[in-house]
Amino acid sequence: MSFTSNTSSFMRVSLLLLLLSAFGFSLSAQDIPFIKAEQITAWKNADTDTLYVLNFWATWCAPCVEELPAFEKLNKNYADKKVKVILISTDFKRNVEPKVKPFVKKRKLESTVVFMNESNPNNYIDLVDTAWSGAIPATLIVSKKKNVSRFFEKKLTYTELEAAVKEAL
Repeated sequence: MSFTSNTSSFMRVSLLLLLLSAFGFSLSAQDIPFIKAEQITAWKNADTDTLYVLNFWATWCAPCVEELPAFEKLNKNYADKKVKVILISTDFKRNVEPKVKPFVKKRKLESTVVFMNESNPNNYIDLVDTAWSGAIPATLIVSKKKNVSRFFEKKLTYTELEAAVKEAL
């Protein structure tokens, strides 16, 4: 084997490893899509068998952070059911890159995480529930097809969360 073919093979393997590591890196950090208030309406009016569990939280909210493992457990335990856990960050927009993304990565959150991209919370609070004061954590469990809409303006335990989901299913 000549020096040229060894160098060429080495370069191909190096390029392949570089591409794989770059691809692997992009998979490890969850993308956080920005949503508008209309997305809440879309989930509430979805004509499917899916039960949506929408949790409004922020990285700076201690009770929100404390309850996240309950949502992760629900997401894992109900993965084979038509239950969709969506964690909706209400952090400041400027903190999505420096705080929210590293938070999600560090805690290895597997539920869908999105960012509520509304400058005024009043644009979506009443869409979630007219009784919502805007305090977080807050959770909406909803399915139009199942005629379910349960709202909680408090920190939920796994037991409370699972009971509400079981009742809705």
